[in-house]
Amino acid sequence: MNASPTADRPQLSILVAAPRGFCAGVERAIQIVELALQKHGAPVYVRHEIVHNRFVVDSLKAKGAVFVKELDEVPDGAQVIFSAHGVPKAIPATAQSRGLDWLDATCPLVSKVHRQAERLVQQGKHILFVGHAGHPEVIGTFGQVPEGAMTLIETVEDAESVSPPTADLGFLTQTTLSVDDTADIVATLQRRFPSINGPKGEDICYATSNRQTAVKAIARSCELVLVIGAENSSNSQRLREVAAREGAQAHLIQRAEFIDWSWFEGVRMLGITAGASAPEVLVQEVIDAVRTRFEVSVQEVTTATEEVVFKLPRALIDA
Repeated sequence: MNASPTADRPQLSILVAAPRGFCAGVERAIQIVELALQKHGAPVYVRHEIVHNRFVVDSLKAKGAVFVKELDEVPDGAQVIFSAHGVPKAIPATAQSRGLDWLDATCPLVSKVHRQAERLVQQGKHILFVGHAGHPEVIGTFGQVPEGAMTLIETVEDAESVSPPTADLGFLTQTTLSVDDTADIVATLQRRFPSINGPKGEDICYATSNRQTAVKAIARSCELVLVIGAENSSNSQRLREVAAREGAQAHLIQRAEFIDWSWFEGVRMLGITAGASAPEVLVQEVIDAVRTRFEVSVQEVTTATEEVVFKLPRALIDA
């Protein structure tokens, strides 16, 4: 009897986290660009990466989207879209003053944080904002309020040492943070400033929380976890950190070609997840790449079901 063509390949079990990949905010942002291209034709300009994923950005470029760093790169009369991470108030104001036709693809959950920041400042409160310096979402949120109205808190150490200019305080958080880390920071702020005003609901978005819960569930059983996402994707980086804390060797990769096969030495159980900006096609690409070297069994581990859908801008719905 002839040997099986897979007989020389080692066995490997794969646990695939669910939920994973695209969230409702990312799907909405991509759809805004695609519908704008259908309505206006190419080119349509996008300020910054619409979402933090090179595959998505390159796919939209191929359809006629032009990505720019700042509005001064956008020609007069052109269509421009703002990314899902949100922008300072000055950006749409500048677009308006130039007569640009603009659409805002900011995730509605980020926009909610923007409105919360405005309300806290209107109430005379100084805001302690938990987030990562330089992230577009943080820059956009700081740009909703007057300069000096917010102080950035990145770590528990920051929370312990901060000396705000007033005792009348509020706090808000970036939507893509580590749930566990943020809880520690918020607990520190609440201990130090018992009267601090926090958001009524959780600022960390449902998709970030769900994906972290799902990767925790698989990482406990895995020697290796691959997180598919971009290096500049905050929620993807947090997934890698969560998996590592559960004891797994964890790596963030953009797609299958970035796999280092030396990671697989001694691995019998592989976990796979994807950040909120990573399309499912890249998950399947990684699984297919693993199949070329291992005899695999694949099991999806589901910890939540997501049915969230965000409305599109009225201008595109009417079109």
